[in-house]
Amino acid sequence: MDILLIMAGVVCLLVGLAGCILPALPGPPISYVGLLLLHFTEKVQFSSGELWMWFAVVAVIQIADYVIPMLGSKYIGGSKWGTWGAFVGSIVGLFFVPLGLILGPFIGALVGELLGNRSFVEALKSGIGAVLGFIFGTVLKVTACVYFIVVFVAALF
Repeated sequence: MDILLIMAGVVCLLVGLAGCILPALPGPPISYVGLLLLHFTEKVQFSSGELWMWFAVVAVIQIADYVIPMLGSKYIGGSKWGTWGAFVGSIVGLFFVPLGLILGPFIGALVGELLGNRSFVEALKSGIGAVLGFIFGTVLKVTACVYFIVVFVAALF
């Protein structure tokens, strides 16, 4: 049974890593399930503190994935119109994979700023900030999943 759980855990970790890029799959939560599967084997036992900490990290990353493009827009100088546009664009972009993932926050922030009577140059800067925020969020998700893979492999050996 342990071999089956370990194999399923490896699959979850790899699918989770792919899910950092593919929008239909929530990467870090799937990778976390891989660690849970390893925990249920007789070979490895993680502490409850570790499991709860990793769960909290996954929850924060999932929430941040939608908020970071907003913050990127705001950091570059976007107004509330641009930050909310980036948020709406992130959600709408999920339906237009793969380009919608990057273009959604950008177009959302751009349109939001234009609706808020900002100049095109200011709107463009806000859109670029949203894209940079999206990229940062993706790097954050990949980092968490790679960390989970390292923990998994280290626990086995």
